[in-house]
Amino acid sequence: MKPSLINKLACPLDKQDLTLKTFLKDTEGNIIEGMLYCQHCGRDYPIIYGLPILSPDEYREFGLEKSITNHWPKELPG
Repeated sequence: MKPSLINKLACPLDKQDLTLKTFLKDTEGNIIEGMLYCQHCGRDYPIIYGLPILSPDEYREFGLEKSITNHWPKELPG
């Protein structure tokens, strides 16, 4: 994911702006792993293999998100 894409993304639940936390970038500066946070509703959305996963809760595959939460536990909030 290109870092500039954050300006075009919004929380699927409440349409508020998202905050970006980058964990891993490639040599060109693209985000490979990270997390997007909605400060308004408190939800987070992972970036896995460069793809932001912005599915609403009822369609999320939380098992797939474990790869990032298990790999970066110190960087994630509570």
